[in-house]
Amino acid sequence: MVTDEKYILRCIELARLGAGNVSPNPMVGCVIVNNEKIIGEGFHREYGGAHAEVNAIAAVSDQELLGGSTLYVTLEPCAHHGNTPPCADLIVEKRIPKVVIGTIDPFAKVAGKGIEKLRKAGVDVEVGVLETECRDLNKRFFTFHEKIRPYVILKWAQTLDGFIDVDREQEDYGEPTWITGGLALRLVHKIRSEEDAILVGYNTARKDNPSLTVRHWAGRNPLRAVIDKNLELPDNLNLFDGFAKTLIFNGISNDKSRMGDLVKINFENNQVPQILGELYRRNVLSVIVEGGKKLLESFILSGLWDEAHVFIGNKLFLAGVQAPKITEKVIESEALDFDWIEIFRNSHQNTMPLGPSGMI
Repeated sequence: MVTDEKYILRCIELARLGAGNVSPNPMVGCVIVNNEKIIGEGFHREYGGAHAEVNAIAAVSDQELLGGSTLYVTLEPCAHHGNTPPCADLIVEKRIPKVVIGTIDPFAKVAGKGIEKLRKAGVDVEVGVLETECRDLNKRFFTFHEKIRPYVILKWAQTLDGFIDVDREQEDYGEPTWITGGLALRLVHKIRSEEDAILVGYNTARKDNPSLTVRHWAGRNPLRAVIDKNLELPDNLNLFDGFAKTLIFNGISNDKSRMGDLVKINFENNQVPQILGELYRRNVLSVIVEGGKKLLESFILSGLWDEAHVFIGNKLFLAGVQAPKITEKVIESEALDFDWIEIFRNSHQNTMPLGPSGMI
């Protein structure tokens, strides 16, 4: 393996340790190498905290060595004052002679300015080492800044014969129809802990009464969002229990209520771009769409989705609510005891909002 790639791979490993804690910032890892030996490592641990470069530099016990070292980092060092001072200034101050960068930062306040500042100060800068891998590490961050919307993950569970639910009467509402087992459930909650928001439709909220919180994994709760056009959902649902912030997309009011923040959208037009636009304005980098069928199919029809996580349980329903259909190829699959998960990636994404044909 090429030496630079080896160290950038280590940076990627470090960066992943910040998953679920740094949004809306990107995950970033950094190592400092002197005479082919790593003398300092760091990663961005939490939003508002020190950046990866700062932590890596602070981890070097003999600061004199920095003057003959190479700094490796997954993402371009910042050049602006945000919650912390510019990392590019610190690198120049410490007289680090060479910096190897995985990929340019798409954020407008950086976007090449960090590289420019380093080069003007005489630093030897190399860019684009394992760029694909570094972009994939922060696919949410890049989607947010380049496509002006959150990264969208569709998620549902289906039976072997392709159903996501049985046909239920109202007396059967209040509890999900369980399709998969405990290991799949823990993975679902791990995924929730790493994403910024989670969205369900009116029927899912009414029938399943989900909490949409992280309970079977350690981590933060995502922002919860539900579509309730006429504000008809009862206030005793788990979604409105106060354990996590909740948005209610509706056609009546922009206000705050005991149940959550009301967000008015136009139900005469395609709601998908409106919902994603509001989440973008709230600095939400990623959203899980958990159902139901109508909501999932609206995202599929619009083309405004990035991944689909389909959990397949070892059960047969023979009849009921059919699962959504995706024509993309499986990019990853994994067994989960007697269940398994298949992951799809959208290769035909729309970048422009659709008309009323995509309405929820």
